Amino acid sequence: MQEVKNVSWLFLLMCLISPLSAQERTGLSDYPLGAGDKLYIQVFGEEELSLEVLLSDAGTISYPFLGELQAKGLTTGKLSQAITEGLSDGYLVSPSVSVTVLEYRQFFIYGQVAKPGGYPYQPGLTLQKAVALAEGFTERASSNKFFLVREGHTDKNAISANLQTAILPGDIVTIEESFF
Repeated sequence: MQEVKNVSWLFLLMCLISPLSAQERTGLSDYPLGAGDKLYIQVFGEEELSLEVLLSDAGTISYPFLGELQAKGLTTGKLSQAITEGLSDGYLVSPSVSVTVLEYRQFFIYGQVAKPGGYPYQPGLTLQKAVALAEGFTERASSNKFFLVREGHTDKNAISANLQTAILPGDIVTIEESFF
């Protein structure tokens, strides 16, 4: 009994000092899937049902036996659950489905950077890293006028950003020009 208490205490201590969030420790993702994300769907023990798919511009995927599935806005866990439920309904007994993001949709950066355009998103991306991917600021770049429009919003919803602001897939970043 004492050993179990020590293990529980050790786990609790690790959770408190760990830089990972509770979400990361449990392996759950809250990343909402969107058009342009490339996924790998694996059904364990069923190679013909394991495949790579790209979310269409409508945010759907085509999946064997189940047809077109709406994936936009779902997390990988929710999509896995939906596929599991669909395959359990007369196709497989107790399917085990895993969904992984292979490639995230792009983010876009334009304005006063050396190479404006779309770039592949990488987890942990900040504005500073995004500028580095775009090969840095131009000579005319402002040192503090950075704006961000989140996917699904309009330019009216642009928010002021700084170099430590997190960038998400589908974001549009604008680096303004400095006039002095």
